[in-house]
Amino acid sequence: MENFDVIIIGAGAAGLMCAIEAGKRGRSVCVLDHASKPGKKLLISGGGKCNFTNYSIEAANYLSENPHFCKSALARFTQWDFIAMLEAYGIPYHEREHGQLFCDNKARDILDMLLAECNKLGIVIRCNSHIRELEKGADGFIVKTDNLLFAATSVVIATGGLSIPKMGATAFGLQIAEQFGLAVVSPRAGLVPFTLHDYDKVFYQPLSGVSVDVLITAESGQSFREALLFTHRGLSGPAALQISSYWLPGEYIEINLLPAMHLSDYIEQGCSEHPKQSWKNFFAKVLPKRLLEARMQDAGLQEQNLNQLTDKAKSAIIDMLQHWRLKPNGTEGYRTAEVTVGGVDTRAISSRTMQANAAEGLYFIGEVLDVTGHLGGYNFQWAWASGYAAGQVV
Repeated sequence: MENFDVIIIGAGAAGLMCAIEAGKRGRSVCVLDHASKPGKKLLISGGGKCNFTNYSIEAANYLSENPHFCKSALARFTQWDFIAMLEAYGIPYHEREHGQLFCDNKARDILDMLLAECNKLGIVIRCNSHIRELEKGADGFIVKTDNLLFAATSVVIATGGLSIPKMGATAFGLQIAEQFGLAVVSPRAGLVPFTLHDYDKVFYQPLSGVSVDVLITAESGQSFREALLFTHRGLSGPAALQISSYWLPGEYIEINLLPAMHLSDYIEQGCSEHPKQSWKNFFAKVLPKRLLEARMQDAGLQEQNLNQLTDKAKSAIIDMLQHWRLKPNGTEGYRTAEVTVGGVDTRAISSRTMQANAAEGLYFIGEVLDVTGHLGGYNFQWAWASGYAAGQVV
């Protein structure tokens, strides 16, 4: 049996950050992962560039049934703290839209930084470790793998969510929570493309590759102003991914295809300046013509000259373009989801330490918890912050 102060299960972003912070406190740490190498999901993130944080981090950027839970950790390890780590290692990065920060080179730079820190601190990382059992005894925990036993006073579950199973995602963390009597908020795929019903595909599948800036709103009232991308299966792009975390099966989404425009004024301008022009051609100046035609066919609207439009017809055009109510068939699921919404109920976890209230010495960090960030570096920042919080106390 190998003995450590801390065993961390999961060698992803949160687990490695926790290991580093615990190691700085002189704790002996072993990180176990069933994957062949550490940080596999980190390496593919952000198209291989790793959107590692955001210049603007607020609790409002996170979805949870316990919305105040994330505030403590986020306040104690901020985006500026992680940026300082990168700068100390001379890792170049750049800002994209909405304050998103990416590596200039590749995600491997960040993983190499984390592994270098672990190496300096003597942290043991064991990959290809398939855990069969976790037991709590009088003096701590016993972790059983296929052929080894590990003992520790603290165990940290950093196994992530269910998204992208081909990268090794499993329900292990949720199973451990249930084993120790902790509630789990039902998980579902988040930051994931939508699929459409066949009757909608007739109109919108031919638009595959078309992208347009929209305001997209869920039935809950949550909305995002982002780019929407039509695909051969349905809807993707940042707008669809963002709102998918707030969407439940059977619900509608509402899409405003011209969020920056006051359409009644635009129509009146057209009636005054181009009365003999068809309203379709007039709107083709501000929307892709193929999209406009698809919406017209779906809504059953006829092409007319602007000076022929009745007030009822003008209202119908505005509804068609700015109040498009669509019921997705579903999502593409965990196969392509970037995150898992739901997870270990944070009401059972200390927001200061990440320790389970009912199981001393057992900690949960990162995506396995019911804390889901928006698209844009927020989930990585949660990994760093929650890993840091647990690393201060394990």
